[in-house]
Amino acid sequence: MHVCFVLTTPFALNAFVAPAIRALLARGDRVTVVVNADSGPIAKDIYGRIEIVNLEIARAIALLHDLAALHTLFDLFRARRFDVVHSVTPKAGLLAMMAARLAGISVRIHTFTGQVWATRSGTMRWLLRSIDRLLAACASSLLVDSASQRDFLVAENIVAPGRLHVLGEGSIAGVDTVRFAPQPQWRAEVRSQLGVPEQASLLLYIGRMHVEKGLLELAQAFAELALRDPAVHLLLVGPDEGALQPALTFAGAARERVHVVGLTSEPQKYMAAADIFCLASYREGFGLSLIEAAAAGLPCVASRIYGITDAVVEGETGLLVPARDVPALTGALEQLLGDPVRRAELGAAARLRAQRQFSQPVVVAAWLEFYDHQLRR
Repeated sequence: MHVCFVLTTPFALNAFVAPAIRALLARGDRVTVVVNADSGPIAKDIYGRIEIVNLEIARAIALLHDLAALHTLFDLFRARRFDVVHSVTPKAGLLAMMAARLAGISVRIHTFTGQVWATRSGTMRWLLRSIDRLLAACASSLLVDSASQRDFLVAENIVAPGRLHVLGEGSIAGVDTVRFAPQPQWRAEVRSQLGVPEQASLLLYIGRMHVEKGLLELAQAFAELALRDPAVHLLLVGPDEGALQPALTFAGAARERVHVVGLTSEPQKYMAAADIFCLASYREGFGLSLIEAAAAGLPCVASRIYGITDAVVEGETGLLVPARDVPALTGALEQLLGDPVRRAELGAAARLRAQRQFSQPVVVAAWLEFYDHQLRR
């Protein structure tokens, strides 16, 4: 079997698709990846073992650029006749599914990872919804990374019931529960590097630093908590997409207790150093970082929105609050900060759930079986 993945960035490749690529290579399948290879590193253990086609696919709408990318994909698919074309991320999905259908590829799969239009309104919402409908119409099969996202897309009349599939209990490729695990030595190492005392409470966010991830609300909640607790710190890890400086401004006088780390290949170390994981996002397809944090034994405080409600069991593995609600977010964080016993109970339950329901081998096996089933059809 020869599979071609189409994505916008190496970050998405490493985070979402690399586990399946490793499994495909292990059983002797061939893999081609179309990605903007100049925009970041590709995981070392797969680089050199796969064919890489360097193609810039802009995340924003750029008509002439997008038409050129569509033509390049069409020529590639018509010439190579891949057994499976699989896209992840919205723009890559639209172009890849259109090109694959025009080129006559039989198995065309797209994975939805959240809807950018979910928080939009007006003309832009209509346009982006229409793009997702067109994408879905061009695909032969569709995956979603959570059951609640599946229900949302059906309720919004984007896809007919029965066309959307979830691998196992959810997520794209599961979580490596060996890599993400409680590690006392990493806790000490990272805290020493950051200058965070061992007994201090450390809140953690890992992901894109974008306004839609709730960074401004988290910063405001932290500023309020820091007034009451001089031993609480906040750690932000990930690439800045415009929200970092506003978040630091909202932190106010507590700015000196906000620690910032850029893009990292070792998120597990920062999770091992933290006490509570925070994701106050406005929209998510699943919230993989929540399951990674769960595997690391961290309780989570997150938004009560579709996608996240699959990753966090309210009151059992973490606490959920309404999106954009700073007082509710502050209250939930304060509740856990003041109760280390409850934090430990939630964290232990979270790790057990991650091991049982979202382990990477289980989800990746379901992924490959899905391919085989589509080819048999």
